[in-house]
Parts: sequence; structure tokens; C-alpha cells
Amino acid sequence: MQLGSLDVGIVCGRCDAFNPMGEATCSSCGHDISLLPAHKPASHPGEIVGGFGAARDNLAASRIEEERMDQARYYVCESCQTPVPSGHKFCGRCGSPVPEAMMHLHAEFYGDMQDPAKARLILIRGEGMDGLSYHLKADQHLLGRQGQLEFPDDHFISPKHANFFYRDNRLVVRDEGSLNGIYFRIRGSVEISPGDQIVVGEQVFRLDPTPKASDGADPDGTFFYSSPKYPSAFRLNQLLEGGATGMTICARGNSLQIGREDGDLNFPGDMFMSAKHATVEEKDGKFLLTDFDSRNGTYLRLKAERALDHGDYVFIGKKLLRVELNAN
Repeated sequence: MQLGSLDVGIVCGRCDAFNPMGEATCSSCGHDISLLPAHKPASHPGEIVGGFGAARDNLAASRIEEERMDQARYYVCESCQTPVPSGHKFCGRCGSPVPEAMMHLHAEFYGDMQDPAKARLILIRGEGMDGLSYHLKADQHLLGRQGQLEFPDDHFISPKHANFFYRDNRLVVRDEGSLNGIYFRIRGSVEISPGDQIVVGEQVFRLDPTPKASDGADPDGTFFYSSPKYPSAFRLNQLLEGGATGMTICARGNSLQIGREDGDLNFPGDMFMSAKHATVEEKDGKFLLTDFDSRNGTYLRLKAERALDHGDYVFIGKKLLRVELNAN
């Protein structure tokens, strides 16, 4: 129909084609362009057409339709409050255009940590700061007495100590030349080498091979007087604060058991050590470090960067951190 010199009709919200008033579907693409929902006629006296029953049916239908819509681009017309499905440029009821910005929206998360590509570090032991969470949202995160992850009061942490970064969608940690290094909690048994450092409870040890025999006689034929020597495959040197060597413990045979009691090396006053905590043993020329499912774990100092998984633990200075990753 015409109103003066204007053609009045409906513009399809999907293909922008013009259609005369009263059409139920677009003549170009077949999209539903009816302005009002069709109501069934009253089937018996007293039934209210379009009443509560119809409203219930329409609500159920709208919920089904809503589930099919892309929620990131779900838009409610500002003029008539009618929902506009994803991809439509105009409101199907009043014809108002959809803002350009709404045409390119993407789903957002309630919080950054719902993003499966991101991780966080939970401070498990931190001298009064236990439970703090650090969201790793950037590409790189420098940890130290300075940096993105800052611990200015921990003097065992270097100013530039470690870097947590993403590579191929994996979280990786790397030592940045720190004095005290990064310690990683082992699972089960791992192979170690002479010179490696481990943490058991609050004790730090270094694995060293047994020195070569030097018990020959002096040029004048005199031997050095000492305690009897026993066969030993290796020794553990306790490292004290400041770098000094504490106890040196030689393995009796091919293994050493470390714990709070009933082991080869006991620390009854170390409350962070389990009764039977860990062993170091030599097998066929190789050294194995084994944790006996101890409460607080056994840690090995990293010599290279390492990819981290959900539930991994790292010691940096006096700070123990747990890695949490979201499922993909």
C-alpha cells in the first residue's frame, strides 16, 4: 500500500530485502518477517486467546530459540526491547538498525581465569602471604624482588630470578641466572646427576661422587692415619645458608634414605620432613631420586627451562608456588 508517496513495508532483518506489509516471510530469502506471533483461535467459550497458555508456549519457544543464538552477539533492540538474533542488521519488529559495534562482539568470560589459555600461581607457603593468587595473563611474567611477580622482602630471591611465559600454549618456567635457582617438586623417581641439588623438608643437599682414592704412602713411605673407609657409591653434602658445607654423608652401599626417623640420614627436628621421606640410590652407574609420597614433597633444582602442568609445585627462594591450569 502507499501512504502519500511512501511505500510502507517490512525490511528483512537477514537480507535487507523490502517486502510489502502483511507478508509473513521474506520473498527473497524466506526468513520469518511477521511482526506479531500468530495465536490459535479459542477452542471453547471462556478461553482467552493469547492468554497465559499462549504466553507459556511462547516463552518455551523463545527459550529454545535463545539456546540456538550466539550469546556473544545477542542484542535487545533499544527501541522496542525485542531480541535480535545473531547476524541480523535490523530489528525484525520495528526496523531499528543494530549498532555496528554489536555486530562484532565476542564472548567474554566472567573472569580472566576462565580463559583456558591462562594459568595462575597460588602461593602455598609465603611467610604470611599464603593463599595469594597470581594471574598469568601476559606473555611473560618476571618473578623476583622486582618485576611483575614481586617479592621484595624475600632476600633468597634474586632481583631478576625466574620467568614464567607461554610457548605453544604451554606454561614454561626459566631461571634467569638467579643465585639460588628454582626447585621443582618431583613425582615418583627421577634420574639425577652429580652436582644436582635437592630439597627435602628444610634441608638442602648436593649429590657428589665418591672421591678417588688418595690413600697412598708419602714419599718417605708413611701412610695418613684416618678412620676406616667403607665402600660408597656417592655422598650427599648438606648446604648451609651462606654456601658453607654442613654434614657430608656417605652412602653405605648404593643408597641413602632421608627422613625424620629410621633412615640413614635423620632430621627429627625438621617438621616439614616425613618419617620416610626420600631416597637417593645408584643403579648401574645412574643415580635415582625417589619421593615416598611425602607430605611436603621432594624438590630438584632445575638446570634448564621446564614446561609446567596443572598441580606442579616450584620453590623459589622461601616461596612455594602451585601451578593451576584451566581445562581446555
